[in-house]
Amino acid sequence: MEISKFWKLRLALLKFRHRLNFLPRNPISLRQISFRLRHLAPDHSYFHWRTQNSARPVDLHRLAETVEFLPHQPLISVIMPVCDTLELFVRKSIESVIAQIYPNWELWIVNDASTEPHIRELLESSQAQDRRIKAIFLATNDRFNSALKLATGEFIALLDCQDLLTPDALYEVALLVNRHPEADMIYSDEDKVDDRGKFKDPFFKPDWCPDSFLSRMYTSNLGVYRRAQIEAIGGFRPSFAESQVYDFVLRFTEQTDRILHIAKILYHRRSDSNSNFNQLDRANFAGNNVKKAVEEALQRRGEVGRVMPIDLCPNYHLIRYQICEFKLVTIIIPTKDLGAVLDRCLTSIFEKTTYPNYEVLVVDNGSTDRLTFAIFDDWLDREPTRFRSQVLDIPFNYSALNNYAVRQSQGDYLLFLNNDTEVIAADWLDAMVEQAQRPQIGAVGVRLLYPDGTLQHAGVTAGIAGIAGHSHKHFPGNALGYFAQIQTINNYSAVTAACLMCRRDVFLQVGGFEEDLPVALNDIDLCFKMLAQGYRNIYLPHVTLYHYESKSRGYEDTPEKQARFSREVLYIQNKWHSIIANDPCYNPNLTRTREDYSLNL
Repeated sequence: MEISKFWKLRLALLKFRHRLNFLPRNPISLRQISFRLRHLAPDHSYFHWRTQNSARPVDLHRLAETVEFLPHQPLISVIMPVCDTLELFVRKSIESVIAQIYPNWELWIVNDASTEPHIRELLESSQAQDRRIKAIFLATNDRFNSALKLATGEFIALLDCQDLLTPDALYEVALLVNRHPEADMIYSDEDKVDDRGKFKDPFFKPDWCPDSFLSRMYTSNLGVYRRAQIEAIGGFRPSFAESQVYDFVLRFTEQTDRILHIAKILYHRRSDSNSNFNQLDRANFAGNNVKKAVEEALQRRGEVGRVMPIDLCPNYHLIRYQICEFKLVTIIIPTKDLGAVLDRCLTSIFEKTTYPNYEVLVVDNGSTDRLTFAIFDDWLDREPTRFRSQVLDIPFNYSALNNYAVRQSQGDYLLFLNNDTEVIAADWLDAMVEQAQRPQIGAVGVRLLYPDGTLQHAGVTAGIAGIAGHSHKHFPGNALGYFAQIQTINNYSAVTAACLMCRRDVFLQVGGFEEDLPVALNDIDLCFKMLAQGYRNIYLPHVTLYHYESKSRGYEDTPEKQARFSREVLYIQNKWHSIIANDPCYNPNLTRTREDYSLNL
């Protein structure tokens, strides 16, 4: 397997810049211009994507002919609550169900105390049109449970009365059930449709990411659930009002991990200035009930924590867990010379950190600069119980240096930190320990900013440029990102070891850093090993550090460095090809050439 063209071009560019000693005079404006150019016309890009990826009538006809060959054709009960809504929207929603190429469905339309006379007339005429359509007329707000009592399907699908299913939506669900008969919950990607019939704002979702889901209701529509599992958890809780679907899914996913994602647009959410909010997804606008749903979820799971609002994302939340025990954290910093850079890092740690139980272990990789030695002595005098240094004078091998440091350390938690970083907030270590203490968590990563305030790291996405790339790199530091990805806690397949925490036992279980990867991609390999062992890696937006990237080692600007980097790339590609090919925390419909979550065109 050859190194990708992207990396060849990148290496060539870095070499060119190094020779010319060239740096942009105004990197902020250049990056901002690049950012804006890439995002000028997302709707046009999506139109182009749809022309390439949407099923054509001939495709739908061929798929319909295969239904009879499905060994299992489960009955899918679609539940659609209706209140006082424009007749046109309700009619189109019903028509989207009737147009399904998969025929084994029933539609339960629940008239949720509507006062508009056209609603009853429409529901009654729809019943007469197709025997699979049934209407329920309620005087109370218990629409979901009322329909559940009457529905006979093996699976339950939820549909808002203003939204649309694609013609192949239920077919794709049935197909997945045949491939994975164990599935309890299925969800798809979605977009929006306006009153002119224009499709826009696609939401291409990751596979099941529990910590991402605690930040916001991202599975949303199309959601399909095994009815037996719904009955086992007691159905929906009307007291949560518009947030009851979010509450329901939180409870549902606590009882099963058989959760599957269809990476296709199967649902069109109504986006019209004259329409009501979507009944099935008002969780995004019902702050108190959303917070209550998450708080109760934490209680059920035995995790003590505070559910905190995100200033930039109303009704999205951060979880700040209570630290059970303030165990020792060993902060490991490899370094060589560059004393002033190291001193800035150490100063920010010792002056700002509020976590009460930590030590800093600097691994000196053969420094010769007197200033560096003077800084070692100075910090040993100032912090005799929390600072120490070890010498390992070997040819540079980041993995070996850190593995050696782990053997010299005592910490229950290990924090790997680059010497060219700077701590910003005092509770940074507390926030990382909060997550690292959780048994299911592997690597904990943070938000890293360039000195100009743009993003250097907000999680790592596998598959970018054939290996991996930093999520939203060069975006403004206060940007929301793709569906608030930057500002919310999210699961990623990997995070950078420029600032990475994990428990000692997890690190040892996976064998530490791979020393055959001396410089690059060793953190990617470490995180992938944790992922393979069943741990979840996590990114924290509320922990922010500055990262003066490549201060220590410079760029890959020599033939020797480039040859070594090529070997490291091939190692990762051969070992982790399955994750690189399909990152479960990303989506195959998003770009694999850039780090900006644009469409894969």
